[in-house]
This record gives sequence, C-alpha cells and structure tokens, in this order.
Amino acid sequence: MSDAPVRPAEAGRSAPSRSNAVVAVLALAGITVSLMQTLVIPIVPELPVYLHASASNAAWAVTATLLAAAVATPVAGRLGDMFGKRRLLLVSLVLLVAGSVVCALSDSLVPMIVGRSLQGLAAAVVPLGISIMRDELPPERLAGSTALMSASLGVGGALGLPAAAFIADHFDWHVLFWTSATLGVVAFALVLTLVPESRVRTGGRFDLVGSLGMAVGLVSLLLAISKGADWGWGSGTTLGLFTLAVVVLLAWGFFELRTAQPLVDLRTTVRRQVLFTNLASIAFGFSMFAMSLVLPQLLQLPTQTGYGLGKSMMTVGLVMAPQGLVMMAMAPVSALITKARGPKITLMIGAVIVAAGYGLNIVLMSEVWHLVLVSCVIGAGVGFAYGAMPALIMGAVPASETAAANSLNTLMRSIGTSVASAVAGVILAQMTISLGGHALPSENGFKAVMAIGAGAAVLAFVLASFLPRHRPAGAPEAPTTAEPAAETVG
Repeated sequence: MSDAPVRPAEAGRSAPSRSNAVVAVLALAGITVSLMQTLVIPIVPELPVYLHASASNAAWAVTATLLAAAVATPVAGRLGDMFGKRRLLLVSLVLLVAGSVVCALSDSLVPMIVGRSLQGLAAAVVPLGISIMRDELPPERLAGSTALMSASLGVGGALGLPAAAFIADHFDWHVLFWTSATLGVVAFALVLTLVPESRVRTGGRFDLVGSLGMAVGLVSLLLAISKGADWGWGSGTTLGLFTLAVVVLLAWGFFELRTAQPLVDLRTTVRRQVLFTNLASIAFGFSMFAMSLVLPQLLQLPTQTGYGLGKSMMTVGLVMAPQGLVMMAMAPVSALITKARGPKITLMIGAVIVAAGYGLNIVLMSEVWHLVLVSCVIGAGVGFAYGAMPALIMGAVPASETAAANSLNTLMRSIGTSVASAVAGVILAQMTISLGGHALPSENGFKAVMAIGAGAAVLAFVLASFLPRHRPAGAPEAPTTAEPAAETVG
C-alpha cells in the first residue's frame, strides 16, 4: 500500500455545526442524484416523438442510465477509498451536470443516450456520502445521518415525480434537464465548500482488469434482464447475454480472489453480515420497485376497466410524494431502533412493514387515498430497511473499505429493482383484459405483482434473520490488518 490507512479518530471529527452542514449537503447531493431516476418518467410516452426514434430505441434513454450506474457505482466506491471519497463525489456531480446539459441540448436519440449514461455514472453519490459520514461524524450522529442519506434515494425519487410532471406539463421538456443541471451545480458548490476530504485511504493500485470484467458481466446481466421482454426471453440474444454474464462473472470472481488489490474484496463480501445484508438488499430492491410499477398504472388506467382511477401523471406524482416524506421521517426512528436493538432488528421490522403494505394494497386499491396509504406504509418500511443496511455494512468492514462496500450494497438494490421490472412486466403483459381493442393489465395481474412484492419482503425478513446478533456498535465481525476491531463506526 502506498498510503497507510488513517483511522477516523486520528483524522478528527467535525464540530457539531460542521457536522450538521455535512449531513445536510450530502443529503441534498443524494436527493439531486436520485431525481435523475424519475426525471424522464413523465415524458417516456413522448420520447419517440421528441427524439425522432422508435419506441424500442427511445427506451434506451432509460436503459443506458441503469447500465452506466451499475458499472460506475462499485468502481467509484473503490476509487473513493483509494484517492478520496469527497474527490470522487465531486467527480460524480460533475458527470451529472455534464449529462444533464447534454440531454438539455439534445433533440435526437444518440446525444440523449450519451447524456443519460453520464447521469448514470453519478449514481455512486449516495454510497460515497455515507462513507464520508463514517469518517467525519461523531459516533452518536452516524446512525441517524446514514439512515437519512440512504433514504435520500427514495426521497428524491418520490418528490421528483410531481415536480417533473409539473415541468413537463407546463414547459418545454428540455427544462427538466436544465433543472437537473442547476441542482447538480448547487450540490457541487456546497460539497466543495462545506464537506471536508477524509484522510482515510487504502492507497494501492486500481484493479483495471477487474473493473473491465465486472463491467462486461454486469452489463450483460442487466441488459438481458431489462430488455428480455422486448427481445424474447428465449431468444438467442437474451440467452447469449445471460450465458456471457455467468461465464464472465465466474471468471471475474476467480481473478478477484487471486489478485493482491482487487476491485471487490470477495473474502469480505462472504462474511455472514455482509453477505446476508447484500442478499436482503436484492430482495428489498425488488419489493420497493414493485410498488413503483403498480401504483402509477392503477392511477392512470381508465375508469372503464372497473379498477383504474383515470388520473393524470401529475396526480400520480402527488400520490407518490408522501412516501418520500415518510421515508425521511423514518430515518431518525430507524436510527433509534438500531442504537437500542441493532440494525438486524431494524431491517427485519422494515421487511414486516413492507409486506404488510403490499397486503393492504391487495385489498385496498379502489380509491386514491387507498394508494396514498399503501405508498406511505411501504415507504415507512423501506425507510427502516435502507437506514439499517449501511449500519450493517459498516459494522463488518474496515473504514478504509467503506465506500467500496457501500457501493456494492447499492448495486445489489439496483439488481433487485431490475429483476422486479422484468418480472412485473412479464406478469402484467400476460394477465390482461381487452378494452377498446387494447390489451391492458388486469386487476388480478396487479394483485399478483403485489403478492410477489410481499413475498420478496418476507424473503428479506428471512435473510435478515441469518444476520449475526447485535454487538456493541462499531465492532466488525473479525479483526483486520487494515483496521483494528475496536474501531467505532456508529
């Protein structure tokens, strides 16, 4: 190692007023980046017209962001551990601004895909922000602050939907991306001014071969999952991508275990606490996204179906917005339970609440207030779970590997959401009714997706039950040479 790791206690903790500013700025950065995920939802039906492209080609404006985020998140996490988390956070925000400007200036498909890919490269902001908090905040502030930062993913998405719908209805669609660019510039300036750079580094050499192997494997896997319904699940392209993903990821794992400075320390990822947290994250990502697919369609389907509510995209945004506020409100509650009983219990409580929310949705789906209630209940459960996951990860890895470990956990959630999108798409495409010559998802199809969402939450509960019992805050599973076992992580 070229740079010896420095413990956070040696680097010094921020003063209370400085800590408040760091938390606020990092949470704003997380919300800004999460906005990009919902930014294009109101204009997806019109994208083929705006970009002079077919519907299938215009869909790449969404898919490109997913693929870029999957590759960039673990890479940025590792680079942050090596060269500075704040530095990589600033780079991510620059990419977000650049991508937003490219999209704002585009009127055709290729520049839009380029811009959306650049936006996707900024997805590591939340795990990097959580890692900065571990280095800079006093132990008593860490649990609540990381819960808030983790919840910013949902907060930005929920609050961004009505805002994006309003802008799309009243202004030129390019204004969406100019707004994103402006928020990115503000976040960049605040991070540059108020967030200190941590001296906790791993040093060493970047694993270029490992990053390329992981990129090929993940892109193949997520491309097959996200486009399989369009290409056909049994098509040569889809099956070939799945096969390539399996072969490349197995070879990548073999290589990572034998390199001295791997992109991902697989020996750390198979520790019980890290492994089962990541598995539960996949299940939670699936469960959370299932709701995002069901509720908007229920709200927008015509009332002639007997179960659709015939509402506008603006109403969809307003119905989903309280979920983000509930997630934010649950962050301090999640932190209190984590301090008292440990993050394992917090995660299990979150899973139970999410499963209950889907159960409610199966029986309450005929009124707008029903869907507001359901989204708030599920949002509360997600707030608990997303607050617990960083605490579980940081309790099992040394400070010098925090960003890489949190980034991998974020990637696991993304894989869960991608699988949810594919599964829900297949179910809703197969279980349909005919109205006016058009095939629309049936009521039973929506209920089936909700039941699977509840099942995914139950699976997350079961996986969380295998996590180690609560230990005093900050004690990792086993001593490491990079970081003493007594290291305090909150």
